[in-house]
Amino acid sequence: MTILIAYDGSEDAKAAIAFAGTLLKGEAAVVLTVWERAAMTSARASAGLVVAVGDTSAEDAAIEESMTELAAEGARLAREAGLEATPRVATDALSVWSAIVDVAEEVGATLIVTGTRGMGGIRSLLLGSTSDRVLHHATRPVLVVPAPEAHT
Repeated sequence: MTILIAYDGSEDAKAAIAFAGTLLKGEAAVVLTVWERAAMTSARASAGLVVAVGDTSAEDAAIEESMTELAAEGARLAREAGLEATPRVATDALSVWSAIVDVAEEVGATLIVTGTRGMGGIRSLLLGSTSDRVLHHATRPVLVVPAPEAHT
């Protein structure tokens, strides 16, 4: 069994990792962080979804490095939760949800695990929930872990 866990550093993603570790301890997991190339961000700016940026090659390198570190953090959390985890980074070709679905197919994931909300902010409000899209477009089982309760 291989589990694909979508990870963006959010509390929801951390909760998804913790739950997957509790439920599937000892299983192999790929912790996936999806990033968006700056050139794609600029192209989407024409649709009014984001702000365009300057030198895309330098920004892409910085973003890729940051996302690689984020995926490594997620894999570390997954190992601490009892999973045999490896990090993976993918570029957002069309959308985050489609990258998750594509990588799940590529690695032969038995299960996709995601939190209910990530760090999408305004973009997620405009484009819809990534977890909802994964749930409706994946050809594999999807486990959507609810947000952790806020502690006051």
